[in-house]
Amino acid sequence: MRYLAALSAALSVGLSQGLFSPAVAEPARFERFTYEGRSQEQVRAGPGEYVNPILSGYYPDPSVTRVGDNYYLVNSSFAHFPGLPIFQSKDLVNWTQIANAISRPEQLNFDGLKVSRGVFAPDISYHDGLFYIVNTCVDCKGNFVITAKDPKGPWSDPVWFDFEGIDPSIFWDTDGKAYIVNNGAPNETPRYDGHRAIWVQEFDYKALKLVGERTQIVNGGVDISKKPIWIEGPHILRKDGFYYLTAAEGGTGDQHSQVVLRAKSVRGPFVPYDKNPILSQRTLDPTRKNPVTSAGHAKLVQTQTGEWWATFLATRPYGPDLYNIGRETFLLPVTWKDGWPVILEDGKPIPFTGKKPNLPTQPAPTQPVNGDFGFSEEFDGKSLPLSWIGVRTPRTPVYRLDNGALVLNSGAALGDLQGTPAFIAHRQQHHVATVSTALRYRPERDGARAGLAALQNDDAWLFFGLTRLDGKPQIALYSRENTSGDKLIASAPLTAGDVTLTLRFDGGRLTADYTADGQTRTLIRDVDITFLSTRKAGGFVGTLIGPYAYEPK
Repeated sequence: MRYLAALSAALSVGLSQGLFSPAVAEPARFERFTYEGRSQEQVRAGPGEYVNPILSGYYPDPSVTRVGDNYYLVNSSFAHFPGLPIFQSKDLVNWTQIANAISRPEQLNFDGLKVSRGVFAPDISYHDGLFYIVNTCVDCKGNFVITAKDPKGPWSDPVWFDFEGIDPSIFWDTDGKAYIVNNGAPNETPRYDGHRAIWVQEFDYKALKLVGERTQIVNGGVDISKKPIWIEGPHILRKDGFYYLTAAEGGTGDQHSQVVLRAKSVRGPFVPYDKNPILSQRTLDPTRKNPVTSAGHAKLVQTQTGEWWATFLATRPYGPDLYNIGRETFLLPVTWKDGWPVILEDGKPIPFTGKKPNLPTQPAPTQPVNGDFGFSEEFDGKSLPLSWIGVRTPRTPVYRLDNGALVLNSGAALGDLQGTPAFIAHRQQHHVATVSTALRYRPERDGARAGLAALQNDDAWLFFGLTRLDGKPQIALYSRENTSGDKLIASAPLTAGDVTLTLRFDGGRLTADYTADGQTRTLIRDVDITFLSTRKAGGFVGTLIGPYAYEPK
């Protein structure tokens, strides 16, 4: 007893004099992540058919290009990192992610940017042995180009352009010249909110800079007298002696559409198709069953067999303009009528199934990206799959893989624009989904937390996991519903440090379960999570779900 008393006294003196340090909280260890998703439409493809969307969940602004018998597609990723996911396919239906074009912190700096800022509307193309992506980094330095000899990377650091506007794309003309076409301010005082224009300028692709005259080729949109808003996402293609300009019009909501104009010269004058738009869902009954809405931002591609197809974005709401999973990538055939391309006649709903392109069938990818699917990540590899992303550019790694576990040290708090949270996540790709993780963690101070986060943006998210409240360990569900403060929805005492967390999503409702000490309990049922919808949260992204940890300083 004298020995123990002496040892205790020595430890007390040592701590008071800084000779010893108190125990440091062990980092959170996530030992499994599982996802099971079901499409609310419950559609099945028949023989020779494919299912829309071809990329489920938050994969907006698709740009597609063909090189030989390979197809490559890139999507917007805003302030998520790594960014600009690149997919490859041989049949336009089965896609495999092969890269993230923005994969190094030194390429782009998203510090201080809200989730829905960053990189918008990329365009991918290929010329003379080199792949090009032109893009806009909103609130960074503007427009830029990156290149790669192999679409799998590495992709170069950005080369920045000096022109106003967004949504650049490259048109490669048959005479060897290249042009960049983009959305920009009109060459007059804007007549109304959303009044924009389309511009074209020659691109010296060897020097990676724009040269010569910059020409406005569309003012406002198809018919400026009707005050069309946000003509954007322009692409030019050449066919049968005409230059065709396709672009999105009407904004990114349910008035979204795709329009087309044509000219004999790349600098115009461009004449609109008298049956525009060539794609839209805005005239359909909004109360119809399983609607597809907000369709537009298309790019056309011709196959090696001579067919024409279009990739575009659209949404699948679970309620009146309510969708938590973001804008998705769809595919439809293009029909040429009287010299004009038509994706879908006005008044027709976008089909969930269709006849496959006349291309060699490709095996389904190892990691499914559409339809009903599930997967389990055991964290036992050397790196995470390419589909895992975080928020803003990490200056130091926010996670590590350690003997079959994902280990998170504390980063910034969710919603803190000046830092990168210890949050690594997967897109929610179905409105009906079950997500779970096995977690080992003991919170050592009030406010410490580790568990699952479902993040729509910096002020719209929920957290479910282990925390400490008034000095006691708790299982808790928090939300931030477009406010600056957190809201505690439910909590319960918990003594175990090992727990399995399960979130069950069903459209705009959520149930939170947990398993500890061999018993499964429901913390709370039927929570309203419509605040994670784009309409309520704002912005342009979809919900990400994944492990998150935070230790207050």
